[in-house]
Amino acid sequence: MTTAMTCTRLTIFTVAGIFLQIIGLSIFVFGFFPVKPTLSGVSGSDSYRDPFCDSSPISNESELHHPEKLKLLYQELSGISSKYDRLILMVIDGLPAEFVLGKDGKPPWKVWKESMPYTQSLLANGDAIGYHAKAAPPTVTMPRLKAMVSGAIGGFLDVAFNFNTQALLDDNILGQFFRIGWKMVMLGDETWLKLFPGLFMRHDGVSSFFVKDTVQVDRNVSRHLPDELNSDDWNLLILHYLGLDHVGHTGGRNSPLMHAKLKEMDDIVRTMHLKAMMDRSHDQGQTLLIIVSDHGMTENGNHGGSSYEETDSLMLFIGLNSNKSDYASATNNVAFQVDLAPTLALLFGVPIPKNNVGVLVPGTLSSLRDFEQLRALELNSWQLLRLMQAQIQSSSFPGFSCNCFLDGTCEGLDLDISECSGDKEKQLICLFRNAAVLHGIWKSKKSTESSSAMEDFSRALDAYNTFLKTASEWLASKTTEKPVLLLGLGVGAMLISCFICATVFLSLFKEVYHEPKDQVCSLSYLLNLEEMFVGALLLILVISMGSSSMVEEEHYIWHFMVSTFYLLLLFKTAKSFNFSKGMNILRDFKFGSIFSLLISGRLLRGWHQGGVNWTYLPDISKWLQQVGSGYVKWIQLISNFLVIVLGLYTLFRTGSNRKSVRILAFVFSTCGFLVLLHAGRYQDDMSTDFGATVTVKVIYYLLSISAIGASLVLPWSARNKDKSFLAEVSDCLYLIGSAYILCWCLLQLLLQQPINSGPILLLLLQILTILFLSSNDLQVNEWVEIAALYYMGMAGHFALGNSNTLATIDVAGAFIGISSHSTILSGILMFIITYASPMLFLLSLVMYIGAKLRNHSNSTISTHRETSLGQILKLKLGFPCLVPLCINSILLTAYTVVLLLMRNHLFVWSVFSPKYLYVCATTVCTYIGVCIVAATVTYTFSVTTFLRSNRTRHNNS
Repeated sequence: MTTAMTCTRLTIFTVAGIFLQIIGLSIFVFGFFPVKPTLSGVSGSDSYRDPFCDSSPISNESELHHPEKLKLLYQELSGISSKYDRLILMVIDGLPAEFVLGKDGKPPWKVWKESMPYTQSLLANGDAIGYHAKAAPPTVTMPRLKAMVSGAIGGFLDVAFNFNTQALLDDNILGQFFRIGWKMVMLGDETWLKLFPGLFMRHDGVSSFFVKDTVQVDRNVSRHLPDELNSDDWNLLILHYLGLDHVGHTGGRNSPLMHAKLKEMDDIVRTMHLKAMMDRSHDQGQTLLIIVSDHGMTENGNHGGSSYEETDSLMLFIGLNSNKSDYASATNNVAFQVDLAPTLALLFGVPIPKNNVGVLVPGTLSSLRDFEQLRALELNSWQLLRLMQAQIQSSSFPGFSCNCFLDGTCEGLDLDISECSGDKEKQLICLFRNAAVLHGIWKSKKSTESSSAMEDFSRALDAYNTFLKTASEWLASKTTEKPVLLLGLGVGAMLISCFICATVFLSLFKEVYHEPKDQVCSLSYLLNLEEMFVGALLLILVISMGSSSMVEEEHYIWHFMVSTFYLLLLFKTAKSFNFSKGMNILRDFKFGSIFSLLISGRLLRGWHQGGVNWTYLPDISKWLQQVGSGYVKWIQLISNFLVIVLGLYTLFRTGSNRKSVRILAFVFSTCGFLVLLHAGRYQDDMSTDFGATVTVKVIYYLLSISAIGASLVLPWSARNKDKSFLAEVSDCLYLIGSAYILCWCLLQLLLQQPINSGPILLLLLQILTILFLSSNDLQVNEWVEIAALYYMGMAGHFALGNSNTLATIDVAGAFIGISSHSTILSGILMFIITYASPMLFLLSLVMYIGAKLRNHSNSTISTHRETSLGQILKLKLGFPCLVPLCINSILLTAYTVVLLLMRNHLFVWSVFSPKYLYVCATTVCTYIGVCIVAATVTYTFSVTTFLRSNRTRHNNS
């Protein structure tokens, strides 16, 4: 590209690069993120047969249309007696196992233990046995429920479908219960109704997404409890309580509401235990009560990531007769969440779901006879072996044949117990062979009550447990073979896109900074310190992406780099002034502005102790919350007021007295007052309020109309004959940019947590300060200033409490002002909250362009009438669009390559994959912001050109 690129060609190349990037990103995402391997169909009578036998169902199973006959067939084939007739599954959403069972062998904190006295008494008396059930990330409700009922670990992208649940088509324990004629009732989270439509004979679902409601959402479940416990027409009762999770979202683990909510859950456990299990006045059969949680929560009450606090879910069995004689043995137990499905299947006499990777929860079958325990472990082993057969080549099973271990006719297979070594697949086959051989040896001796028979039983039991544990871990970590060619195609498309964007940027850079009229230096200018710094920052970010620790603590890089940039500005400003000439108002203002940037940057850095590993360290937000909510409220109200004042100041700063500007000022003042009203009157109310919802909807409408109206109407109202073309466009863009950032700030003050109102004010101050410095000859190239704005936006992103783990996503604010659940609206609000800072700084580019045009209104562009509109747009809009796109393209492409290289890393799903979702979302944010800037500037230039042309023709006529 040796010749100057026209505006049309620049636009075409840029759009082509973006389009190619979107295609490459889509190919890579759908090729990389796995869909766990699944076997088609559902388990039936074939699951009770040796996996090396013919897998066709027993001849009469297809004829057993009556559920009761199918139930008898399964019981006969399983060889395990079922002691239970009914099951109550109580799901307490978000309850960490630590609240009930303690941590690291220590009992739970006193406040938690005293909140659930009845549950603790059951554990102490041996009537209950609890497990720390490890949940797999992402720790959100829908994939965790699927894991519990199917025993399968879903794909990582299930987190995206958590807000739009579809019917579960895979084999699962509820489907197995339904096939044997069980009647099921569900009360609580409507996610169950979406996963299993038409399965429940009675149900009353509640939405899980109105996190401000901590009371009614649980009362709606409990009000049915007396009638259901007196009914004998159901076999499975599911109760899904959401209130505790909502308490966590709104106030964290230490919320004042947590004690009362735990006590409420304990009272429900007491009611069910006494009524459904201890009361024999109704002949309802033997009932098993299981209390589980889908995930835990962090200190601030969020979840979604892979930390211990988030994955530590509860699994509590009441009524198992587990013979646990002391509190420690009843609480210091570990299992996996997926272990619930095979345990329930074997306890209630149905086939284990086909794609289960879980194993029997240890201790749950201790009341069974010896042969039943080994039979249960054998069935679990057979089911996992079938999954292994789908992963391992059949040639890896030499000598295995149907029932060969039963009759001892395994030709060519060594039936001696051996030490298992070699690769993982060979180890698994060896472990299964050892378990099967030991089981066969015990069967041959079980008629004798000798000590050797008891020893053989223990050896077979240990061998099965060893195989099950190893096979489960292997299957849980096993992903489908990634399509290498497809991933390579995606990466290649993104590399080409990155090259196109960089080439277009360099072409514009050469044209702008090598024009003699622009009085810029030659290529030696590239050696300037601040430009080297911008490039070095990109290089540091790319290098740090290969470290899991640096990905977790990325905020340190952004804060350090932004602070360093401020120091570079201070150094450059000090170098440009002659201090021997005495006082200089402009110089003093510049120094004061840079110092304000440094101070605000330090406050933002210390507001939230972000990242993953050091969140427990003190920060400003923790200190404010400790000294009292009243201080947080005052900071919120003061911040709201100052944002309104600063916003109105920017509107009138141009000196314009146009009617449209006064209308805008009035609307913004009204919105600001409503935001203050909402903060002062409604925000502390945890339940939904009609007045609050109406107020928020009015704010939404006013802000939307103001922002859109300003961008559409203001260009048509610019009719100042005394101003030049660029001056007229400058005023208009400056006003529109002011409207954008004020609307965005007011929206964030409404949606963000109250503690974040201070950072929103500081971010606005930073934008106004950098714009002031830029309009007063900052002595840095335009593209460097834009890159600095982009970096400041990312630093602000982490300053608002965000991180690279999904747990820091603010779910509570995503439902403010929504009276009925909408996946799309909630998703949009969640995106707006999460990307508040990056989008704010991108929107400020409209104001930045207006400020730059004001400085250049008498430049060569304005004096040459022959300069086309396209040329002006290219020179004034090129860098504000290309710089964010290029930076994002480099980071996106680099991290895509890193993720591909780290695909077998231990932390690929817990660290690198969540970060990649954030990178993809940042890309979307950049696209949206750049499109808004480009559309606004192009529209304003076009309208102003049209009006001036009409004015000129009218004057000539």
